[in-house]
Amino acid sequence: MPVDSTLVGRVFPPTRPYTVTREKVGEFATATGAAGAPGTAEKVPATFPIVLAFDAMNAFLAAERIDLFRIVHGEQKFHYERPVRVGDELAVTLTVASLRQIGGNDIIGTSSEIRDASGDLVCTATATLLHRGEAEGANA
Repeated sequence: MPVDSTLVGRVFPPTRPYTVTREKVGEFATATGAAGAPGTAEKVPATFPIVLAFDAMNAFLAAERIDLFRIVHGEQKFHYERPVRVGDELAVTLTVASLRQIGGNDIIGTSSEIRDASGDLVCTATATLLHRGEAEGANA
């Protein structure tokens, strides 16, 4: 079933605040092969905001009853106002920026604003998601 086109422009509630800790940055660095050991990382990798953006995306998919197993992540970009720092308390607000259907699939564009505890914009993460349609006659 195609994603409802009236979602374009819809803003989803912000995620719960997430505190950036040395431990979490270290775990991310280890998982992605970046330098730094768990518990010691001070410099936050440029791609770390995906941790928060992914939570916002999962909340959006759950709210719209879109199966994660049908999603292929197509593109991800980060635009920074300032670097993410250890100690930051961040929340993400996801907006569905675009939606188009091609060949029975949905191409969903999202924009996730990542803000600090004072409400200042830290980073905007944009993503393109491919929602695979059901094949004709397939059992889902």
